[in-house]
Amino acid sequence: MALLPGGMLWDLDDTILTFDAVADISWDQTLHQISSELPNIDSRVLKNAIKDTARVFWSDPDRHRTGRLHLDRTRQNIVLAALSSLHVPDGNLAATIAATYGRIRDEQIRPVPGAVETLRILQKQNIPLVLVTNGESKTQREKIRRFHLEPFFTAICIEEECGVGKPDREIYERALAALGLPPEDVWMIGDNLIWEVAAPQKLGIRGIWVDYQRRGLPEGSPVIPYKIVGTATEIVPLISLPHSQAQ
Repeated sequence: MALLPGGMLWDLDDTILTFDAVADISWDQTLHQISSELPNIDSRVLKNAIKDTARVFWSDPDRHRTGRLHLDRTRQNIVLAALSSLHVPDGNLAATIAATYGRIRDEQIRPVPGAVETLRILQKQNIPLVLVTNGESKTQREKIRRFHLEPFFTAICIEEECGVGKPDREIYERALAALGLPPEDVWMIGDNLIWEVAAPQKLGIRGIWVDYQRRGLPEGSPVIPYKIVGTATEIVPLISLPHSQAQ
């Protein structure tokens, strides 16, 4: 059994590119920009209502699966539900807020510092990489093109294109097939403890958890990653370790 990877699977959002990490500042900028259109609603109150509504929506796995495949529409519905909870059920305002937020958030997305350089190093080490990401094809492909990520990957598995996404085992089986490697020779790198550590580890893949918020494992967590890193850059020292230290 190989202790260092024959190949790697990589998540995209909040592993290679910022995404959830820029949500809060994007809402602040959005509500500041459209503050003159808010009908006697304190922007902080609205922001909290949106975040609370979003938290409830995304906590359900089935809603999460359908919602992320229609992200613009989902975001508008969440904003409308938040406005309605504040007794302002204004669909036009919800559409304006959602569209403004989408534009601002897209502008905020950047590569995680050092992530692209890490991919470049791995490529030079001849470690084959496969990108495994949930969401809409159009949205994810735009980000991949924008930041010139495609050349780093042997294959790209996007949920909408594959018809299945994380944490379903089939998406990992497809990624393994693209690598042509057994699961015990493969690492999965991602920030979602369930999707990108627990799920692939059921197949024998080694899950590397990117704890970008540096919160540590939840108390009593049944999921134990093979390794925990704070950023993608910490992957490079792992592949440079002697086998006895990398285990």
